[in-house]
Amino acid sequence: MSSHQTTQTMKPATAAKKLGVYLDATPADFREGVVTRAELAALQADPPQWLTDLRADGPHPRPVVAQKLGVSIAGLARGGVTEALTTEQIDALKDENPEWLRKERSTQADVRKENVRIKQKHADEAEKRARS
Repeated sequence: MSSHQTTQTMKPATAAKKLGVYLDATPADFREGVVTRAELAALQADPPQWLTDLRADGPHPRPVVAQKLGVSIAGLARGGVTEALTTEQIDALKDENPEWLRKERSTQADVRKENVRIKQKHADEAEKRARS
């Protein structure tokens, strides 16, 4: 018996998400085809110039914009940012530092502190159970 292994493919949107790039800014041949796992691995290992440029200059998808600004995706929406932004636009927002951005960064910092507190609480409880 010989095993027949099919090549796993993904939609361009999934591949763009895994690469951290905005799908609409990718080349047409990328958007219109399918991407195999091997092709994705090759893009990650040795990115072509278009991918390097997109990662550096954008436009960036909302998760990347949120990360670069230090806020959540929901925080972006509350701040009125619904579109992809370029690195230049992100830097301008950082320089401008509007009230909504300051508030969302503070909220995100509070969420992170709370997550650390809960993780520590769970670790302490697990340690107690292990000693019992």
